[in-house]
Amino acid sequence: MKYKEWLDIWIENTVRPTAKSKTYQRYKEIVRLHLIPKLGEYQLEELSPLVLQKFVTQLLNDGNSKSGDGLSANTVNTVITVAQSSLKSAYEFGQLKEFSANRVRRPKVQEKQISCFSLAHQRKIEQAIENGKRDKMFGVILCLYTGLRIGELLALEWDDIDFDKGLLSVSKSCHYGKSDDGKFRRQTGPPKTLTSCRIIPLPKQILIRLKALKRRSKSVFVVANGANAIAVRSYQRSFELLLKRLGIPRQGFHALRHTFATRALECGMDIKTLSEIMGHKNSSVTLNRYAHSLIDHKKEMMNKVGKLLQ
Repeated sequence: MKYKEWLDIWIENTVRPTAKSKTYQRYKEIVRLHLIPKLGEYQLEELSPLVLQKFVTQLLNDGNSKSGDGLSANTVNTVITVAQSSLKSAYEFGQLKEFSANRVRRPKVQEKQISCFSLAHQRKIEQAIENGKRDKMFGVILCLYTGLRIGELLALEWDDIDFDKGLLSVSKSCHYGKSDDGKFRRQTGPPKTLTSCRIIPLPKQILIRLKALKRRSKSVFVVANGANAIAVRSYQRSFELLLKRLGIPRQGFHALRHTFATRALECGMDIKTLSEIMGHKNSSVTLNRYAHSLIDHKKEMMNKVGKLLQ
């Protein structure tokens, strides 16, 4: 059997029934863009580790079909994951005598630089939103004090907030992706990972503002345009325009989440608590990602101690 024939069987009969819609669409796109054009004509048994390793090298060198540039290590690793998963299934279903794709060496991924807003810029953002008249922009402040991802924020409903106990429940996330008819639509499902389902305690001042916002709200969603849900890209654009108007250097929406984590550590929150609030898999993920914030905070504390000796 040719690899392209197996990929069609695998994607529709193994991935589609078991994976999230977003994952299915992502895998389908990788199969269409990378696996079928480069490896589709191979027989399954011909896909040796060496053939796959040469394929990985090609992706790194000129894997972008539009620009001719190489793909990032992150993207290539995702392609490898899809290829390995498809071939492992072929082995499990008796279409391959041996599974050897796990011998492929992955390109090394460098940890992304964590970017967050300075305290001065954070205060400037908050003040502009407080003085403005657009209720939908309060979602930016909510992210600054809860660490929500943008998909979690825009899927958040009023029923997810317990005003008596002051708790926010994260149980879903939204994104825009292709539906079965090929059109892009808003899709809501479980959050990024199992640990992303979490309960976040709300600061009293945020709770007070949320209560006032709810009294004016016409939607089931906490962040909305009137009664209507907001698209992820639309909200990202509103945030970009806010930064431009305030003269603040452009940063992605995810910087709000990093800012929350950084401020929390600066205020003395322990890693385990922060990890649970952020919805990370374990504390080591949080520690590795925000180690720089801890070091900077410790330096500041030591400088204060040093001043006592003067």
